[in-house]
Amino acid sequence: MEFKDHIRIIENFPKEGISFKDITTLIQDGPLFHRLVDEMAQRLKDLQVDAVAGPEARGFIFGVPVAYALGVGFIPIRKKGKLPGETVSLTYELEYGSDTLEVHKDAIPKGLRVALIDDLLATGGTINACRKLLERAGAQVVSIDFVIELTDLHGRNLLSGYDVVSMAQYKI
Repeated sequence: MEFKDHIRIIENFPKEGISFKDITTLIQDGPLFHRLVDEMAQRLKDLQVDAVAGPEARGFIFGVPVAYALGVGFIPIRKKGKLPGETVSLTYELEYGSDTLEVHKDAIPKGLRVALIDDLLATGGTINACRKLLERAGAQVVSIDFVIELTDLHGRNLLSGYDVVSMAQYKI
């Protein structure tokens, strides 16, 4: 059974010409969601991960249970102004402007081995900014993992030199 078989495709959402990959059908299936988390965690065990990080919001959906399965902590990557403590931040460019991501400064001791997890790899801009932010804070990013990858957008090109894994691949 493929995870891809349980991801709903919604055409022309959020706008005409977009083929939206909806993960809610996957995460609503308890046994399947459990299997996905287990498979992601099993692969990461050999990498001696100290923590898992993920960007809000969907990176939390997958990153937290994987961290739990590994018995390690989770580092939330949030948009500017959402974290209460002292932060490390990184501003990056988007197709339509810029955005800023932050992590708590005290969440990442130098050399911490981190797996970065998100739901979707598209163009790679946001996840590459997350990677840079973690490294700026002192982490060693040992794996970058996704549930879905849109292969035609070549997002993994921005992540060359890193261990990049996706559980389901789509051509757009």
